Amino acid sequence: MSNLKLCVEVISARLKPREERTHHGDGYGGVNASVEIRFDGQIVKTSTKIDDASPVWNEKFFFNISDTEDLSNLILEAYVYNKTSSITKSCLGKIRIFGTAFVPYSEAVGMHYPLEKEKRSVFFSAVRGELALKVYVTDSPSLKVPNINPTKKVTSHTRHKFHNIPTTEISKPSQQRDPEPPQPQPRPPQPRPPQPRPRSPQLEPLQTLLPQPPPVMGASRFPAARYDSPLPQAAMGYDPTPPDYSIKETNPILGGGRQARNTRAHDLVEPMEFLYVKIVKARNLPTMDPTGSLDPYVEVKLGNFTARTKHFEKNKNPIWNEVFAFSKSDQQSNFLEVIVMDKDVIKDDFVGSIRFDLDEVPTRVAPDSPLAPEWYTVNFERGGEIMLAVWFGTQADEAFSDATYSDALTALNKSSVRSKIYHSPRLWYLRVIVIEAQDLVIVPDRTRAPNPYVKIKLGNQMVRTKPSQLLNPRWNEEFTLVAAEPFEDLEISIKDRVAVNREETLGSAKIPFDIIERRVNDNRIVPNRWFSLKFENQRRARVATTRILLNVCLEGGYHVLDESTYYSSDFRPSMKELWTRQQPSLGVLELGILGVEGLNVSDGKKETVDAYCVAKYGTKWVRTRTITNCFNPRFNEQYTWEVYEPATVITIGVFDNNQINGGNNRDGKIGKVRVRISTLESGRLYTNSYPLLVLRPSGVKNMGELHLAIRFTCTSMFQMLVQYWKPLLPKMHYVRPLKVVHQEILRQHAVSLVAARLSRTEPPLRKEVIEYITGSDSHFWSVRKSRANFFRLTSVLSGLLGTGEWFQDICTWKKPVASAAVHVLYLAFVCLPEMILPITSLLLFMLGVWNYRLRPRQPPHMDTRLSFADNVHPEELNEEFDTFPYSSQDPGTVKMRYERLRGIASRAQTVVGDIAGQGERVQALLSWRDPRATSIFMVLCLVSSVVLYVVPFKVFVLLGGLYIMRHPRFRRKTPPGLVNFFKRLPAKTDSML
Repeated sequence: MSNLKLCVEVISARLKPREERTHHGDGYGGVNASVEIRFDGQIVKTSTKIDDASPVWNEKFFFNISDTEDLSNLILEAYVYNKTSSITKSCLGKIRIFGTAFVPYSEAVGMHYPLEKEKRSVFFSAVRGELALKVYVTDSPSLKVPNINPTKKVTSHTRHKFHNIPTTEISKPSQQRDPEPPQPQPRPPQPRPPQPRPRSPQLEPLQTLLPQPPPVMGASRFPAARYDSPLPQAAMGYDPTPPDYSIKETNPILGGGRQARNTRAHDLVEPMEFLYVKIVKARNLPTMDPTGSLDPYVEVKLGNFTARTKHFEKNKNPIWNEVFAFSKSDQQSNFLEVIVMDKDVIKDDFVGSIRFDLDEVPTRVAPDSPLAPEWYTVNFERGGEIMLAVWFGTQADEAFSDATYSDALTALNKSSVRSKIYHSPRLWYLRVIVIEAQDLVIVPDRTRAPNPYVKIKLGNQMVRTKPSQLLNPRWNEEFTLVAAEPFEDLEISIKDRVAVNREETLGSAKIPFDIIERRVNDNRIVPNRWFSLKFENQRRARVATTRILLNVCLEGGYHVLDESTYYSSDFRPSMKELWTRQQPSLGVLELGILGVEGLNVSDGKKETVDAYCVAKYGTKWVRTRTITNCFNPRFNEQYTWEVYEPATVITIGVFDNNQINGGNNRDGKIGKVRVRISTLESGRLYTNSYPLLVLRPSGVKNMGELHLAIRFTCTSMFQMLVQYWKPLLPKMHYVRPLKVVHQEILRQHAVSLVAARLSRTEPPLRKEVIEYITGSDSHFWSVRKSRANFFRLTSVLSGLLGTGEWFQDICTWKKPVASAAVHVLYLAFVCLPEMILPITSLLLFMLGVWNYRLRPRQPPHMDTRLSFADNVHPEELNEEFDTFPYSSQDPGTVKMRYERLRGIASRAQTVVGDIAGQGERVQALLSWRDPRATSIFMVLCLVSSVVLYVVPFKVFVLLGGLYIMRHPRFRRKTPPGLVNFFKRLPAKTDSML
């Protein structure tokens, strides 16, 4: 037997039986709950909680694992029973957890599992509820397995290898209540999908998934609105209180308080004082080496901090122009030393030094002019001078962005820790229409026909036409590419497919963008142009030059999307001439990035976090400095943007810098925050902390709290209100719209172009940062997103459904007073129809006034319940994080996912077919597919035309409304005749193969 044990901690449950709802006003009470756990032939039971619909056990059990190699094929089952009497009990539900979901002790978290129906239970009691368990595998010798009395031997016809462990259902095993060993911060577990079994019922997990969601997909069958906040997955185990992922308002002291001298440019951050040392250059430095050479560099010492400039070889007049910034909070000495050294092979030689008393160092407050550097003598005996400047300042100093900070003095790549501002390249859509080619020269071959096609290449983008069978082919195909300034040449080539894997170039040309025309709208017609092609290996004498007819233009009237339209930060067209004419600036957005609290390690390979923030709005990107080895970094950096559209979003992301010590590792993603400009009140200062939520294979994890200060100032309220009535996108998007699929492909090309250009900057803004901020993977499919969008749709339609239920209650007279009032209002509206629209508008106005007191006080943030991320099955997360387009899973898992997707698609297919069938019945009224039904409908229309002409319209509406809302005493239990007639109409379903 293996030393591994399976620990199951039964934490709590939330139960809501249907029979209880009919006898209790709140739907709780009357439940005597207990849990029975079965694993590998072993059965244990918890204590019974009397008359408690939300029982809390916190009981822990350990099971022997007979065969660790077969662990992935074992299943843990937990049954929840309601003790109805001293000898009877009913099953409220069960859960099943596959062995592939078992994780080590350090990665275990409490999870919330919805209860499934137990079909074999005779005394089944319908229930909606959840059971909280914490399951993990451990081999700790301090954990003891409870003594279990023997019962009969358990046999199995499957390939599971059960060990014959004695069990009992009567005696309850002793519960382990020893204190748990200290747990480090866990790394999110990597759940593995269930493996298919080779026996005949091998798709049992799949059959469980297809008819209903997996065991923990509680949100799909149990709407979150009927319960309190879902139970969290705490890092150290299960937390009985829901996780707080809401935005919290903070009250930092911004700008140094009322008495501080500060500028408007830095009044959204807390002032941070630095000691700046700027080493400019030196002259006439003495030589200390007998050879007469000098390789000078400068050391700046402040307490335990030592900064060093780069050294120059054989240079007595070096120029450094380097700035060092020492945080005043880390000041460990009252003196600053600047030492000039001569780099040597064995031991560096001392050249000279300067000592500064920090009490005598001046203080500079922006926007004062920069402090002028001075010449100082470094060696009074041999001479030599150095030019430098020393002053106290804040992060508002212009030297802040170019300085080397005291916490990054040991970094190998010092440029990667500095704060910088980037600008995305201006993007254009390049439209290329390939019309025809003439005078192609193809090597004669009687065994095959010519097969030429055109290949178009722009950077990493490449498209091709369909092959033709002519020597003077015509294609007439249109392509759209993404071009970025400064432009690269457009490459056009004609190739002939000689064999399956062999092609021959018939000619090529490079088209510079200087000769490509630009147009603003579709009114201007761009003429076609002939381009001559060149040949690399010309085999035959040329009589005529091969030419190709193209229509090429740069579309300046489009906006090239590099973000999703739902959270884009800019909608201006590519051509700058249209910016000021169509979209004037509406205001200024100011962002203060204060800091992050409680950071978690983003990568298990590192023990600390080197955090920095990146914010994007429009074409402007900002990057804060990197604060090394700190879980609570304070940035206090402020940036501004001009706002041209209120329906835009600013995105702020936090990352872990993995480039400090060199290498090419990817920066870790800690989390991001989106703030929509239209949700901000003009002139109001928002100081909030935002949780940094990341979806991992183990579920949602809070990586820390990002503290921001945001203020939007509107410069023209009239222009702001007028902007709401203008088109969101430029005019070309409506005149010549792009297909949705094509636009998504172009968006991916645009993101790749931006990432390629910004990765060439110093410090580079890496590709993974660009993709995370722009949300380039938002179009990937997942079961979780599909379910979340479906419930978003049902939430939107819930108002209409609620109105229908309310009207049904009025028609059935469940509330006589309300039904009578509706009848009176209906009579009034029929008599005064001109008052319907004014009263409706007035009611909508009053509803808006009533909802004003319920308006959100803070900008919206990531909602885990809306995203269905707080309670999702590990298999779904494993599928969502799987590689695309090539899966890294075994074929059995991929087959199971495919079968599940087919089951979901079949239900969607049925719903779509039903909707189409209803529409086809409407078309069948006059299509004579059913001659008798069409004849009846025509006679009915003829009679109704006479009746409607004779009877006044008000009388008809009055009688029709009173008939629909008639009392149940005058109703029949069968559907009315019109409904029966409509259901008998033929649809085209019987014509489907």
